[in-house]
Amino acid sequence: MDAADPGFRERVEALVAQIPRGRVMTYGQIAALCGSPRAARIVGGIAHFGNPELPWQRVVKKNGALAEGYPGGIPGHQAALEADGVSFDSSGRVNMRERLWHLDH
Repeated sequence: MDAADPGFRERVEALVAQIPRGRVMTYGQIAALCGSPRAARIVGGIAHFGNPELPWQRVVKKNGALAEGYPGGIPGHQAALEADGVSFDSSGRVNMRERLWHLDH
């Protein structure tokens, strides 16, 4: 399986739709769960151009950093996550230990 698989986008979007309020997932985590563990950048592209109705704000970098490409940039991404109930550490990153969501939760 790879990211060129026509169903990859649909799997990514279906997974993002499941991320609950107050939780986040990483681009790489989503890529792996959708069958292409090395496709984190492709997940980022899907997020950038994907269905705007989905909670893309809940997708972050593996270290909890925010995406520059989010509408409104990093401040917009942070505001959207804060509206979801996600808090940040003093470096402006999501506390991944507290907020990372796994499908088994």
